[in-house]
Parts: sequence; C-alpha cells; structure tokens
Amino acid sequence: METKQLKEVFAKRFGEAAEALYASPGRVNLIGEHTDYNGGFVLPGAIDKGITLAVKANGTDTVRLFSVDYDEECSFGMNEADKPEKNWARYVFGVVREIVKRGKTVGGFDAAFYGDVPLGAGLSSSAALESAFAFALNDMFGLGVDRFELARIGQATEHNYVGVKCGIMDQFASVFGKKGNLIRLDCRSLEYEYVPFDPAPAGYRVVLIDSCVKHELVNNPYNRRRESCEAAAAAIRRRHPEVEFLRDATFDMLAEVKDEISAEDHDRAEFVIGEVQRLLDACHALVKGDYETVGHKMYETHDGLSRLYEVSCEELDFLNGCAKKYGVTGSRIMGGGFGGCTINLVPEARYEAFIDGTLADYKARFNILPKVYDVVVSDGARRVE
Repeated sequence: METKQLKEVFAKRFGEAAEALYASPGRVNLIGEHTDYNGGFVLPGAIDKGITLAVKANGTDTVRLFSVDYDEECSFGMNEADKPEKNWARYVFGVVREIVKRGKTVGGFDAAFYGDVPLGAGLSSSAALESAFAFALNDMFGLGVDRFELARIGQATEHNYVGVKCGIMDQFASVFGKKGNLIRLDCRSLEYEYVPFDPAPAGYRVVLIDSCVKHELVNNPYNRRRESCEAAAAAIRRRHPEVEFLRDATFDMLAEVKDEISAEDHDRAEFVIGEVQRLLDACHALVKGDYETVGHKMYETHDGLSRLYEVSCEELDFLNGCAKKYGVTGSRIMGGGFGGCTINLVPEARYEAFIDGTLADYKARFNILPKVYDVVVSDGARRVE
C-alpha cells in the first residue's frame, strides 16, 4: 500500500484528512544470538519493512483504530479498565497506557495503519507497531519523550499488556535505526554505537529464507538455556567474583569449572562466550569493510547454535547447508531457533543460483516452499509526512 492509499483509507474511515503519517521498521540481527540475557552485545539493524500509520487527534478521550491488514476496527478509552479484546489493539493500548503512567497527557486520536513486515518471520512486527505509535504520539502531542524512553515504552507494552517478557533489542532497533548502519548495543549498560553496514556497494545482499516451520516447544527450552548460562556463570563467579554475566567470562575460566557443572551447562556457556567474541570480531571487520570475515563468523554462529546451544532444527540446518552449497558468504539462524528464518549475506553474482537452488532443494526435501525476503538496512521511527 502507498501512503496516498493509506490517507484515502483514513479519510473514508474517519470522515476527515489525517494530520500526519509516521513509520517505524522491523529489524534483523546480523549476529549475537542468546547474548542479551547474558549481559552481552547484539547487532541489530532497522529494515525497509515496517508499520506505517495515518493519525489525527480527535478532541475526545477515545482512541479509534483501523487495521488495514486485519480489516478491523477497534475503539477504547484511556483507562486501565478499557483494555480491548482484540489482540492487535492491545499493542496500541499498551503504548498509550505506558505513556500515561509516565505522567504524560495523551488525547484521543484516530489512526489507520498497515504493515509490510512478514508476520512470524522473526522481524519484530510487534516492536515496529509499538514504536510507530510511541513515536507518533510523542511527536503529535509534544510530549518530549526521548528515544531511549520510547524504546522502553514499547518493551513495557510487551511485558504488561501482551504478556511477553522480551528484551529491549527489537524496540531499540526500531527507534534508533540508521540507514547504512547496524547498532552495536550493550545489553547490560544500554550503551550503543553505530557500525557501518552497507553491503550493496561491496556486491552483497542481505536475504532471509523463511523455513515456514515453527516446532512446538515443550518444557520451555529458552528458560532451561538461560538457567544453564546462569549456573555456569555462578560457578565461574565463585573463583572470579568480577564475573557478573557470561559476557565477562573467558574460555580459560570456563575450563576451570568444567568438572563442577553439567556437560549441558558447559556447552551452553561455551557458545555464549564464543558468540560475544564473534560479535566484536564482526564489528571490527565491518569497520574495515571485510564482509568475508563477517560471513565466516555467521557460519560459526550457526554451528554453535546447532551443536552447542541446540536451538536449531533439521530445516534450518538444511538451509544453512544450501547456503554453503551455493557459495553464500555467511548464513545462520536468526532468532530464538526451532524454526523461523536464516539470515544470509549473499554475493550479488550468486544470488539467483542461491535462491533458485535453495527453493528447489528445500521443496524436494520437505515438500514446503520457503519464503524469500530481501532486506535493506534503513532508518528507524520517523515522521513520513
């Protein structure tokens, strides 16, 4: 949908022209998986797919929404008791409530919005939705909230109104994204810096291959892995009190406690300690424009996620193998694992062979046709018009 069409939808739905248009993107994470809750770094970037909304204050104490994608309307008030039934509307309600909790005054408004972030592909469509509305309301009502707090508002919305205890990476990338750059975010201190990432002039594309599978998980494997990391860190801390998280540990420290922790805990910790260093190495390579080293680190990450952290699956390992088969520079699982996408750094000259070959090979093996998403690193939350 073009912005012109969105404005037409708004005018038809609410009987007058929108006051402004805003947009906020989804995100990818190039490298740095399962490092966030270990106090480490992540390396996300905003992408050229996200949420766009048309909005206008309506002079009441009621919010009226229209989701183009769901072709549904929803209205709600500003109080806690007004929480809407529709799941998609709770993201917007949560943003409003979190702003109000911070002592800011938000008036009623009308909004129509749509997204081109593929749902279920691990590109954080929910963070894009939260960030778009947080940015729009902050700008429209002159609230004076800084970008850090806008990201926290999105995270708090997930925690308090959606029931997802997420970290802050998704919202942070959506708010702070910058074209031609990734964001090296320190998940402990929230310090960040931009790292240059402009692969097209160097002859590369960023391509996501969606496996179109998501395996049912039992006994919460994410919590078990987090507990493993905490157990390993605690064992190391008894000898090295300065180690707060696995981010602070070294392989030598881990070797010292090998007999004091389970083999499973050791494997999880080995992956995390290696992943923290891989991310730093990748950032150093990007500053030099060395995409070959970055790709090598991505393959190492996939191997560790599959073999040590055990969050891969047959389909994702197969896609990673296809990337190697067709000469892709780097490939790995993106996200928590057990399904979803691989993120691939693809030489332009090998793009068509990689896509055609992978689609055919995957369809022959699993009888599923994977989805392909080309993405470009772009700007974060912004006013469009």
